[in-house]
Amino acid sequence: MERNELARQIYNISHITGDFLLRSGVRSSEYFDKYQFESEPDLLKEIAVQLAGLLPEKFDVLAGLEMGGIPLATALSLETSKPLVFVRKHAKEYGTCKFAEGHNIEGKVVVAIEDVVTSGGQLLQSVDDLRQLGAQISVALCVIDRQAGGSEALAKKGIELKPLFKMSELKEFK
Repeated sequence: MERNELARQIYNISHITGDFLLRSGVRSSEYFDKYQFESEPDLLKEIAVQLAGLLPEKFDVLAGLEMGGIPLATALSLETSKPLVFVRKHAKEYGTCKFAEGHNIEGKVVVAIEDVVTSGGQLLQSVDDLRQLGAQISVALCVIDRQAGGSEALAKKGIELKPLFKMSELKEFK
């Protein structure tokens, strides 16, 4: 699928208007409901194909962030045959009590996978948590960068954000 067709499909299936409170605490009149494009198998597969082109040449593990980053990282893992880790926002309080489940990341080069980035707050927190477990993270991928300061905030912590699309690009293909 051509990049512009993918952008058009993502925009058409997930862009909604109204009054929304974003995780960053900011209110917005538009929202990208990522679960709409993540729940369509053909669209999710194409997103993974195109995200794969943004991955660094050398890395060991994909880290899918709860909740929207998990289906993306899983699809990307299937596309690239790279192992992954599922990252919770908070460690579970039972069983293994882990916040990172799956592949071992200690000493590994890890690429964080997120769905939509606004301020980058949750991504920054998750990267800090993963780094405390010994992960080496300098790259994060997302489907949509809302262009609301997230990329800049991540850069200050040594993380390059590589979005599949910036919000301004998606609007061009509506």
